[in-house]
Amino acid sequence: MVKNKRWSIERCSKCFVVFLAMFYSCASMQNPQGGPKDTEAPKLVKAEPKDLTTNFKAEKINLDFNEFIKLTNEFKEFSISPEMEKPPVLKAKLRRLTIDLKDSLEKNTTYTLNFGKAITDITEGNALKNFTYVFSTGPTLDSLSLSGNVKNAITGQPAMDAVVFILPLNRDSIFGKKKPAIYTTTDSSGNYKLKNLREDTYKVYALKEKGGDKIYQQESDEIGFIKEPIKLNKNIDSVNLQIFKEKASKFRILDRRLNNDGSITMNFNQWLTKPELTVAEPSNIDGNKIVKFNKTNDSVRVWLADLSFDSVKIAIKDEGKLLETAKFTRGKRDTYVRNITGADNLEGDLLNPHKGLKITFNMPITAVDLTKITLLEDSIPRSGFTFTKDSIDFLTYNFKYLFKKKEKYILKLGEGAMTGIFNAKNKEITKTFTLANADDYATMILKVNVPDSGKNYILEIVNEKKDQVVSTRLITKNETITLPNYKPGVYFGRIVYDSNKNGIWDTGNVKEGSQPEKIWYEPKELSMKANWKREEIINIPKE
Repeated sequence: MVKNKRWSIERCSKCFVVFLAMFYSCASMQNPQGGPKDTEAPKLVKAEPKDLTTNFKAEKINLDFNEFIKLTNEFKEFSISPEMEKPPVLKAKLRRLTIDLKDSLEKNTTYTLNFGKAITDITEGNALKNFTYVFSTGPTLDSLSLSGNVKNAITGQPAMDAVVFILPLNRDSIFGKKKPAIYTTTDSSGNYKLKNLREDTYKVYALKEKGGDKIYQQESDEIGFIKEPIKLNKNIDSVNLQIFKEKASKFRILDRRLNNDGSITMNFNQWLTKPELTVAEPSNIDGNKIVKFNKTNDSVRVWLADLSFDSVKIAIKDEGKLLETAKFTRGKRDTYVRNITGADNLEGDLLNPHKGLKITFNMPITAVDLTKITLLEDSIPRSGFTFTKDSIDFLTYNFKYLFKKKEKYILKLGEGAMTGIFNAKNKEITKTFTLANADDYATMILKVNVPDSGKNYILEIVNEKKDQVVSTRLITKNETITLPNYKPGVYFGRIVYDSNKNGIWDTGNVKEGSQPEKIWYEPKELSMKANWKREEIINIPKE
């Protein structure tokens, strides 16, 4: 009886062990349930010595955070002011950041360690932005501050994550290889504040950069500056800056290529005023070239009638001055693929009733075969249309026909309807559309009053995002302007104070100390609805 009981207990124990093994085996197959994604940056919980310490004598600083941290781009992000000949050494381990001060400290001096966005959590990479640690080797801390706002000079929108920095007059140039020691970045509203500053005279800059090294790169970055130095002997606020893209000081071809259709394209780093392009070598093919600059004259496309050359040199001039000569080389076995394509001005599948149908081709057209062009109106072939080259843009053709409301149209440019240079042909091009209702569009009537009839102003109507100009008009006197054919939506009116009367907005120049031409936005939102006629008064303020 006892023996059977012992056997029974042992058997039950074995079963229990098997059950536990099966349980944990099944449990291990389940993925752990995660909580919400961590979006918070690390937080400082302890500093040794404490932040804002006076009579500082330590050689090492320990900063403890509430989670595991790592350093990201520390050489770009970290700075110390005043600068040290031997920079501090940073080391992150677990939740602690250790800063070893390798150089001797000046007496009675406030030091600011700016970590930028170098401190991030180890899991999601959330950055602790604009974190600083301040101490003084004397009995007091520098306590002056400078604050303000940064906006884009054209759109007027806040510049987020722009770097705002100050330079003492003894280092008054931003065109160097060293990043600024005293800086901060703007928040989502474009606001900034520099703290713990010493009394001095400074130049103030804002930088919206692409490289992230906090060193001004004229070709890629936007810059803003306060023209006159600021003498800082008290807290100053409302030091506002506007960032802008400078015109490159020296002309350069950014991109050049001989395309697979035989055309040549070039992109420049400047908007040219009166550009010219000449085939310098071999000069005998210059006469038959076809040149197409874009609207801002910062790119060009060239078609050469003769492609028998081994190499070709093309000279770019502006206002008669030679800027650069570019060389292109052909391979002896190079072949070219040419297919004519056409882009349209349709708004989705609708044709604006106030605009004609336009088709823009990718290369110059030498002949049109109208017998290969068909127009179907509700599946019925129609005639009586015309298809002619535009008087301004030689790549664009205007298709004219008396389109009817609510009818579905299919326009077909049959294969070979268009012949381009080098006898290139199109494959079939089909456009399907309906004529939009004229009542779906609105009209804007603006009475514009100028503060000074001796000056020029440019009225621009821009879209809701303020990044696209819909309409432009030069204003020199009080007048009423009618602007028809607006799609329903939100628009804004802005005024460019055209100081030099050249009809365009001019940017600024840091070296010359010139600010960009002023832009003012009409505060009223110009909302438009279908079949509306909106009348507004714009009173341009004095500059």
